[in-house]
Amino acid sequence: MNLSDSRTAGQRAQERGATPSPLVRLSAAEAVFNAIRADIQGGALSVGAKLSSEAALASQYGVSRSVIREALRSCTALGLTVTKTGRGTFVVADHVANDLVLGQFSARDLTEARPHIEVPAAGLAAERRTAEDLDILRSMMAAMAAETDPEAWVALDSAFHAAIARASGNKVFESVVADIRDALAHQSETLNMVADRQHASDVEHRAILEAIEAGSAADASAAMAGHLRAVGEALDSILNQ
Repeated sequence: MNLSDSRTAGQRAQERGATPSPLVRLSAAEAVFNAIRADIQGGALSVGAKLSSEAALASQYGVSRSVIREALRSCTALGLTVTKTGRGTFVVADHVANDLVLGQFSARDLTEARPHIEVPAAGLAAERRTAEDLDILRSMMAAMAAETDPEAWVALDSAFHAAIARASGNKVFESVVADIRDALAHQSETLNMVADRQHASDVEHRAILEAIEAGSAADASAAMAGHLRAVGEALDSILNQ
């Protein structure tokens, strides 16, 4: 199976008058992730099996090794695989775990903590943001809206949340969000891949930024709360499949 053209194959099929299949409308990483996940959950890759090397998988699917790594991170986040340094990636379960594994934090850790940190931080950012803070947030928002590379987008996403915490002027909020930034990126990556959250997140981020621009602490807090609630619902939909 070669997925190297998965980002554009749907467009070319439409140009030829054909109906594109669901697979070719996916990003390359989504397509690889779905293929590996299907093999695991369908039994083609049994618990204990070792996956082929990144290089072999990249050749098999016709994609770059960075795409393979992105797909494998989501398999690991769902609790399906584990990667052991120097040994490779192994199947450890044939069903999604009760929680996502996001480095040193879990999705449950983030879901429980973020509303107590990022909601008040957004409110304070609306009251305390500087012109420089707004320029940074606007630039990030524009970059996210234009970004087509999933890995680059999740980096911008976590940076956007960190910038809001920094704009709050509260060093505790800034430090905590900086500490969980990698976990936020891994969670966002998995949600985008499994639950197609990227566009919805862009819309929710825009509402947060507009409230901060307007200087409304209440609206900024409410917009951030709504965003985190939507993220939590997406997580529940994945874990309850």
